Amino acid sequence: MQNLKKLLYLLVLVGYSVSYAGSYLDFFQALERDNAANVQALLQRGFDPNSVSPDGQAALIVALRSSSYAVARLLIAQPSTQVEARTDKDESPLMLAAIKGQVELCRQLIARDADVNKPGWAPLHYAASSGNPELVQLLLDHYAYIDAESPNGSTPLMMAARYGSADSVKLLLDSGADATIKNALGLSALDFAQTAGHADAAALIAAAVRTKRSGGAW
Repeated sequence: MQNLKKLLYLLVLVGYSVSYAGSYLDFFQALERDNAANVQALLQRGFDPNSVSPDGQAALIVALRSSSYAVARLLIAQPSTQVEARTDKDESPLMLAAIKGQVELCRQLIARDADVNKPGWAPLHYAASSGNPELVQLLLDHYAYIDAESPNGSTPLMMAARYGSADSVKLLLDSGADATIKNALGLSALDFAQTAGHADAAALIAAAVRTKRSGGAW
């Protein structure tokens, strides 16, 4: 009788493992295809929204990297989803949503108390790089540190100057970004703009530098 119980337990365990493996595969396939209906069905059956992919990335990270925005919205809406999951490069979901210009996903993440500020590369760096001033304003409205420094001392203004837009550069300058800061390589926001050939951004930054050096009189 005892052996029979052990056999039945083993069969149940094997059946559960096979079922879970199937659900796991279905979950990440639906996630990468942005199939929110299938993901929702699995979540309703008790599948963990914080499940980790075979390469070690949280489901929300995978969804954002895959541009699976319907699934990302669904995952963020789950109370148990960890919105501060990080990539191996310490990128947060808010950073990934920002670099892709996803304003509403950023709003949703902030509503879930995602960290607007963090050491090293921060969401504002990524928002500035996206070229979308609405994203920059959203983060500033939620107290993003305007002169946040990356590991090499680069600021959001530098990122906007190199990768973003003149509108983002203007917004950061108007909001008080320091155009005179230099990173660990000795490069300023003006250097970033000139290297990228962004004449409009360079002109805005140069004017801000002149104004600051003249004590505000111009």
